[in-house]
Amino acid sequence: MRSKSHHLFRQLREYRFLNIFLYFILGAVIFAALYSNIKPETLDVELFSLSDQTIYAPITVEDKIETERKQQEAYDSVEDQYVLRREITDKQVDLVSSIFDTIIEVNEESNSAEKGKNKTLPIEEAKLKSLQKKLTSSINERIPENVFETLLAAKNDELKMAKDAVVTAVNNIMSKEIPIVQLTEAKNQVHEELQYAPLRQDILKSATELGKFAITPNYVFDLEATEIKRQQAVDNVKEVQIKQGQIIVEEDELINREIYRKLGLVGLLDNEKSYKPFIGAGLLILLIVAAIIYYFEKLEKQALKKNNYLLLYCLIFSITILLLKIVSLFQKIDYTYIGYVVPIAMGPMLIKLLINERLAILTSMILAVTGSIIFNEGVTGTFNFQIGIYYLFGCLGGILFLGEQNLRSKILQAGLFVALINLIIINAVMLITNGTYSNLETGSYFIMASVSGLVSSVLTIGFMPFFETGFGILSAMKLIEYSSPNHPLLRKILTETPGTYHHSVMVANLSESACEAIGANGLLARVGAYYHDIGKTKRPRYFIENQMNIENPHNKLSAQLSKNIIIAHVTDGVEILRKHKMPKEFIDIAEQHHGTTLLKYFYHKAKETNDAIYEDEFRYPGPKPQTKEIAIISIADSVEAAVRSMSNPTPEKIEKLVRSIIADRLQDNQLNECDITLKELDIIAKSFCETLKGIFHSRIEYPELNKKQKEKKS
Repeated sequence: MRSKSHHLFRQLREYRFLNIFLYFILGAVIFAALYSNIKPETLDVELFSLSDQTIYAPITVEDKIETERKQQEAYDSVEDQYVLRREITDKQVDLVSSIFDTIIEVNEESNSAEKGKNKTLPIEEAKLKSLQKKLTSSINERIPENVFETLLAAKNDELKMAKDAVVTAVNNIMSKEIPIVQLTEAKNQVHEELQYAPLRQDILKSATELGKFAITPNYVFDLEATEIKRQQAVDNVKEVQIKQGQIIVEEDELINREIYRKLGLVGLLDNEKSYKPFIGAGLLILLIVAAIIYYFEKLEKQALKKNNYLLLYCLIFSITILLLKIVSLFQKIDYTYIGYVVPIAMGPMLIKLLINERLAILTSMILAVTGSIIFNEGVTGTFNFQIGIYYLFGCLGGILFLGEQNLRSKILQAGLFVALINLIIINAVMLITNGTYSNLETGSYFIMASVSGLVSSVLTIGFMPFFETGFGILSAMKLIEYSSPNHPLLRKILTETPGTYHHSVMVANLSESACEAIGANGLLARVGAYYHDIGKTKRPRYFIENQMNIENPHNKLSAQLSKNIIIAHVTDGVEILRKHKMPKEFIDIAEQHHGTTLLKYFYHKAKETNDAIYEDEFRYPGPKPQTKEIAIISIADSVEAAVRSMSNPTPEKIEKLVRSIIADRLQDNQLNECDITLKELDIIAKSFCETLKGIFHSRIEYPELNKKQKEKKS
């Protein structure tokens, strides 16, 4: 029944829809954790009632009504702009000049008419009528007739002098600004300008009247400049905002219409529903899940392993988020900074140990963001950046401290390191914010930071066996445990088949260095190589490395029987490993490390007595190597045995042998079912040669020993 349910669970994990379902669950877990923290706060308050608490603005928002009011004030405060119009001065000077010219012209015409003795009217009256016809009606209406009569009676020389004096006076007076309110004062200045002119009294009086007529306001209202100034004043008004954290109403203060309006503006009234925070949270969660999807969909693993890792990740992430949410509930009882005690580093440390370091770093950033939202009680904004930074550095500290040495003792040390990082970050935040903290507060922060790091390591150590067993994860820590010589199976190999044990250690050394050279799992290859020949413990004396001072038993057996004994060590090894519930990776290595290679020695021995023998009868049952690690162990197994059998190995001979074995595997199609490349095979060959040269290096021939050997021979 148990095997049936396990098979059902395995099939379920292989289904394609499972990963989609898990991504959805992951997003739902994050949204559920953030919901209460992003939900807009609403208050049940009434207009003209007293506030029972001090209310702060939860967000920053523009107060458009207040902004518009200030803009209108700025607009109205700008005075009208005036400008000095030089063209008005020129126009009035020309006007005065043309009036005098017209008077001179009328006088000249009158003189001509007098010579022709064409008299119909008196001369003075005729001149006045002629002048009035030549001037505009507005001039005639505004200048008295006696002024014209006096000027018409003057001589041309006197008129020219009067003209120059009046033009100069008008030009001098109107060169200055003359607003309309100062017009009378400006007109009175004409008399001062003309009083010293060399003119007869009656002509001076008329010229003065004409000058006063010419003076007009030249400092006039400038509509365009005024509008520009007013627009500048409006633009200079800063946007009025209700700042996040700003006090809107004090406790026991009357909620008037203005305060009530502001409460509605920041969304604190029941009738103001806002969905923007939920949309923003949805976008954030979408980005987080997209990053996780990108990582897992890029994994070059089978669907079963990929779903297995994804399910494990969802479980670890959900547990960590649940811890955050549970601890955050204590914020309601005035423990605002209780978030510092959360063992947040547990999640990334577990992910680093069981899955991958890159995913652990990504998770650290996700937890820092979500944690800063979950623990936003007591801060004016949605994000508590202080605790977000605290979580980020604590998680990264735990991940980086673990490094590649995934020992259980290292986890406890990582917890201490996380505690140290937490203390440093809290100190940094306290100093940067320049706040005032009591000794009790400071001590509480330090205790919570220390507890967070230590509990993270304890929980990591506690959860590790459950996840490793439940998900069949062969972590680096588990591999190190399996590599211990005190393991029952390794002790069995060492005591019952010492030659095989030495062979396995040599294969492990070769495999690990080659795997690391091409980026494969070197630790898996090393530990798996220790167990690859465990099947030889069933009949140890039938394998040459264990035949110490005994006759080879195969000399008395037929080739067929010897072949069966040799091939059986593969199936025997698989059986032993399964019996001891060893990891599937080790079982695959034991089962596939010979692939379907040919037992050449016994095949040729059988061919000597029977030509009807087929190669397939003397091949291992397989399957062929499915992974790079198994392919490398397979080649290393043959290389180590071949080099050990060489009488006088040299670097050149070793390299030639290594490359010939690799070429033979390629020709025999033994590497067709794993994704190893020719370039990687070349790197593997070089790695094997380097390792073997270090093992089979030339040694110094000691003279004394050499002399004794010669004497013995003689």
